Amino acid sequence: MANSSLYAHLHGPHSAECLLDWRRRISIAINTARALLYLHHYATPKIIHGSIKTTNVLLDSDFQAHVGDFGLIRFIPDGMDHEKITSESQRGYLAPEYIMFGKPTAGCDVYSFGIILLELASGKRPIEKSCSVKTYGIRNWVLPLARQGRYDEIADSKLSDKFSESELRRMVLVGLACTHSESEKRPTMLEVVPLLKGESKETLIKLERDELFSSDSMVSSQGTPTPDGGTDSVPKEDQELVGA
Repeated sequence: MANSSLYAHLHGPHSAECLLDWRRRISIAINTARALLYLHHYATPKIIHGSIKTTNVLLDSDFQAHVGDFGLIRFIPDGMDHEKITSESQRGYLAPEYIMFGKPTAGCDVYSFGIILLELASGKRPIEKSCSVKTYGIRNWVLPLARQGRYDEIADSKLSDKFSESELRRMVLVGLACTHSESEKRPTMLEVVPLLKGESKETLIKLERDELFSSDSMVSSQGTPTPDGGTDSVPKEDQELVGA
């Protein structure tokens, strides 16, 4: 792809160029979500990508995102288990249930996508090192700040405060909901797309009030609310967002 990958611009050789302004980050988030929506709900047969990470979000000459490299591709449904991934490049993107049972699901893709949303918002890697010794996951860093409404501290410093606060909050909230430790409490891509596009405002308010974001709660006991106005059909151009 003309502009390499999302990884290259967030963490790799192009990161210092600061080419990912807020408008481009929002576009990348929505187009990646639309690609997964197509794979999970409209492809025939329906498909699990299995390797959603920033290196597999490819950027064309207009910085439009395309999802490629189907590392663990699985058709839905699939009753076959497979070997667990041990690749270093997958660290931080794997859902807890995949680590435990080694079986990819649509919910695993949603989890990985949620990590990407948190990367887009914060500019941090899925796994960060602290004091050159300890490591911490991006979700564990973002969640306490979100619970306190400190979204300005989550924002990537490379954005130089040039971003929409409401859109950043939305991206973070959806990212955290997608990375819920309990797979059944994550939204589906049918729910994620309208949330990211700002088409489910009432649901976003409900999401922010969920126990997941309560300052005295470590995990949610209620799960993710069901968005209003889900996506009933998918444009043909969404299919073009899959593959290079």
